[in-house]
Amino acid sequence: MADADVPLPPDRLRYRVKRALLGPPLVTERLAQEKLSNPLALGVLASDCISSTAYGTEEMLRILVPVAGVAAFTLVLPVTGAILLVLLLVTLAYRDVVSVYTRAGGSYVVARENLGPRVAQIAAVALLVDYTVTVAVQTAAGTDALISLAHLVGHGYHGIDHLKLPLTVGVVVLLMYGNLRGIREAGRAFALPAYLFMAAVALLLTVGLVRGLGGGGLPHADTAASGAVPLGTGGHGWLYGASLFIVLRAFANGGSSLTGLEAISNGVSAFRHPQGRNARRTLTVMSVILGIMVFGVSALAHFTHAIPYEDGNPTVLAQEAHLVFGDGRAGTAGLVFVQLATALILYTGANTPFTGFPFLASFVAEDRFLPRQLTRRGHRLAFSNGIICLTVVSLGLLLLTGGNVDKLVALYAIGVFTGFTMAAAGMTAHHLRSPGPGRRAKVAVNLAAAVVSALVVLIFAITKFTEGAWLVVVVFPLGVWALIRINRHYRTEAAVLENVPAFTTGRPHWRRHLVYVLVDGLDLAAVKALRYAHELRPDEVRALHFVIDEARARRLAERWEATPGTNVPLELIDCPDRRLRRAVLELAARTTADGSTALTLLVPRRTYSTPLGRLAHRGTGEQMARALERLPNVAVTILPFDVSRAVERLRGTLGAESPGP
Repeated sequence: MADADVPLPPDRLRYRVKRALLGPPLVTERLAQEKLSNPLALGVLASDCISSTAYGTEEMLRILVPVAGVAAFTLVLPVTGAILLVLLLVTLAYRDVVSVYTRAGGSYVVARENLGPRVAQIAAVALLVDYTVTVAVQTAAGTDALISLAHLVGHGYHGIDHLKLPLTVGVVVLLMYGNLRGIREAGRAFALPAYLFMAAVALLLTVGLVRGLGGGGLPHADTAASGAVPLGTGGHGWLYGASLFIVLRAFANGGSSLTGLEAISNGVSAFRHPQGRNARRTLTVMSVILGIMVFGVSALAHFTHAIPYEDGNPTVLAQEAHLVFGDGRAGTAGLVFVQLATALILYTGANTPFTGFPFLASFVAEDRFLPRQLTRRGHRLAFSNGIICLTVVSLGLLLLTGGNVDKLVALYAIGVFTGFTMAAAGMTAHHLRSPGPGRRAKVAVNLAAAVVSALVVLIFAITKFTEGAWLVVVVFPLGVWALIRINRHYRTEAAVLENVPAFTTGRPHWRRHLVYVLVDGLDLAAVKALRYAHELRPDEVRALHFVIDEARARRLAERWEATPGTNVPLELIDCPDRRLRRAVLELAARTTADGSTALTLLVPRRTYSTPLGRLAHRGTGEQMARALERLPNVAVTILPFDVSRAVERLRGTLGAESPGP
């Protein structure tokens, strides 16, 4: 039979399931086609940033209300103004980033190129932590939006509260599935909610402005409602230092409004050409939209006194929609629209890390600071390993915190603003070394963004330390140490394995080459191994059976002697303690102890294409190889034999020989 006529084995069950779930594989040449237009990129990459509008103001009020009382609704505006100033500086810095660095990686690439690879690992850990927490925060907040809708439309209905965590977990799994299908599918699925949310907030702010200017003003929420965060007394104590600490805490919480701002720089390679210009335009539009929305929601909170609730439901944004639109069918329709759009944008905002995390992880892995498996594209050209890792860790965070947004935010902004700091500091160093037009202005802007972002990190670490920020403070140095340790491991391996001249100039010092065939039973797999052993032209071939079961060993020896064609005698080696790998290791060590004998161990491995076959039989070949890999003059060769295919051939032969009816 010609080689072209040899039938290929059927696809494995795992591959068939993957193809059914994810669709046909995309070939590598299609990668250039998997790019995003500006409107599509805004919907996909800006979802995380814009959606933080839904909880940024509420997180500020959670800190201010218990201390400042009603004054909190006035203080929220200057705190929001300070956050918008930071937004302006960071946006200018990242416009510079995407102009210079048109390859994905964002603050990591900037820090690596300008501050060195080791310092860049601070940015890597910051972004990886940020992306992971983002998935948990966004999905948990999205579920809160749905529960808030049930509370307000159902007049306090709490029937779905217990579904919060299962629903949030289900959304994370669904996001993973969408991204495993590939970039284009994820973009089309997740772009629309961003525009729906923009429309919903625009409607809310417009109606609120019309009603506020109409003379009647906007109604106030009941700040003494059951379950609301207790209203503080405020008073003259607000002017003392302790109150400044509270303002800083509120500012730190409100910093969560800027999360996701770096997503465009981390995913700039997903844009169409020219990538730098398209990314810069999209970043500017995104920042302007975010600033308007954040200020608008805080202004509505100022006028309506929408107050946070201890369990997170109803949310501040939901209360604002309820108060602005009012009762009646039209008001209820407006509330439903805002809340559904909010839930959608929050859920799909969690999609941004599924785009940014795998790209970033692949860059870090290419630099050999993370395992190389993260550089491989999967079935649909997505970085599947990165997507799966992100999903697993995010689900762990959700389970540990019970999906509580307030607890998760405590882990949030340190990673975000550390990334901002590294990007701006890197760009400052870049412009200091690279003279060009507008150099002084660029250095001033990036330096200001770096200093302000670093101050936010310091503020958050101090003010939120006891609320969970301590975990991130501990994780950061450990994470950087782990990445550097992985890099050291790869560099040490490379120094040894790439020393080809030293290996090729040396001459083999073996006087003898022995081949031992490990025999478990007399079958076709053992016969194949014996034939292969003779093809190696060794000085000696031996067939060995380690005795675990004496009766079985005797039967095997008798059958071996009675079978014609087995011209290699079978040797039985006692293994009284049944430690097979240890016995083989000791034999191999004794055989090669003189330093001039090379030993090749042939291990027949029976393979099974059916799940039942793999379940019914235990493979020990790989374990044997691992046990012997440290011996210098020993090589282990595993010879596969497809038992399932042999069974099919036997059935076909018997069927052909059977008489007809």
